[in-house]
Amino acid sequence: MSKRFSVGFGLVTGVILGVFLSVSIGVFADRNDGAGTALPVEDLRRFTDVYMRIKRNYVSEVEDRELLDNAIKGMLSGLDPHSAYLDEREFRDLQVGTSGEFGGLGIEVGMEDGFIKVISPIDDTPASRAGIRAGDLIIRLDDTPVKGMTLSDAVNKMRGKRGTDITLTIMRDGADGPQRITITRDIIRVQSVRWEELEPGFGYVRITNFQARTARDLMRAVESLTEDGPLQGLVLDLRNNPGGVLNGAVGVSDAFLEEGLIVYTEGRLQESQFRYTASPGDVAGGVPMVVLVNEGSASASEIVAGALQDHGRAVIMGSPTFGKGSVQTILPLAQDTAIKLTTARYYTPDGRSIQAEGIQPDITIERLSLATIESNGPVVNEANLQNRLDNGIERMENEGSADADDGNAASEDNGEEDKEPLAQRDYGLNEALNLLKGLAILGKRL
Repeated sequence: MSKRFSVGFGLVTGVILGVFLSVSIGVFADRNDGAGTALPVEDLRRFTDVYMRIKRNYVSEVEDRELLDNAIKGMLSGLDPHSAYLDEREFRDLQVGTSGEFGGLGIEVGMEDGFIKVISPIDDTPASRAGIRAGDLIIRLDDTPVKGMTLSDAVNKMRGKRGTDITLTIMRDGADGPQRITITRDIIRVQSVRWEELEPGFGYVRITNFQARTARDLMRAVESLTEDGPLQGLVLDLRNNPGGVLNGAVGVSDAFLEEGLIVYTEGRLQESQFRYTASPGDVAGGVPMVVLVNEGSASASEIVAGALQDHGRAVIMGSPTFGKGSVQTILPLAQDTAIKLTTARYYTPDGRSIQAEGIQPDITIERLSLATIESNGPVVNEANLQNRLDNGIERMENEGSADADDGNAASEDNGEEDKEPLAQRDYGLNEALNLLKGLAILGKRL
């Protein structure tokens, strides 16, 4: 059952995946990079002209620092949805957020056409308990319209002290009109790994996001599931998992793979090109596995699903994933500011770019009619984002993505004991368990 991890830490220096970010100092370019490129003098003169006209003619006086900050923000926001400028407050909030504890709602969000779009709610948080769903479009925060806000401003407004309320006005596909949902903020402590036994011999592990200790927690989960006997099958639930640190994804993939490539990245600079391979040993002993994914599975989740799929280690079940296959690097600047810059794309072992494509499941789960009525929200993914990065690979034809989804995230206890077993309350999980039982029976006959 034991497995030693030899995960490299080179890419952790500055490399970020998903919304949960790890802050560190990385070298972006050396002194000679781009030495032969001349400065665009005429364009810089045009910029200076606009700058001076604002200083002279704008209706009220504007500080130089504010103008320059806004110019930098515009320069980065025009690149792709994940590159951004972080001022002192945003950089500080980023560091607070990576500590794993902050006051807020518990949702992962992105920007779409000037509004805030929910990527996924985090399990067992005020947002998930209030019924916020992936794909919801937030149009007001209390009485303040979101249109015109930056993503950072909206996130800062949603965060706050525990016990305080905020009312979100949302648009949801299929609803008659806007809905107002009041949510009470709480301390968000993200528990990375949860597990339980579905039936004797069949285990369930849910990873809500990828942290530095996720691989260790996964090992502990599998060891706990095997205390009463060996496993016959294992479900790994990555639905609505927005991502996290790269090493967490590499460690989880390595836990189930005996050898071979896990993931590699490609970028313009040598410093952004890395390859990660598995070390010997399979924590689950090679038993059949099903990995559950949906449109809320992003970034690091897609690394794990792609690696296990390419190696034939697990059956991927659910709906097409979010499609975030880009790597962001945090580059600290002077005056306690930083930029978050997209520096590479990552690829599965077979060379598939996940960017704007996502992981296509081996088995697509169609929605039940009841689930369709209750959770018929718009699918939000990387390909829908404005200014999104292309995947770096020319496609001969556009592949249609399935519009089906099981519509169910794993249920949480929330302090009330449910009479029905977890698998009976979760259609997707029940289908995964049935598949594992069939594989176990087939394995005994072979």
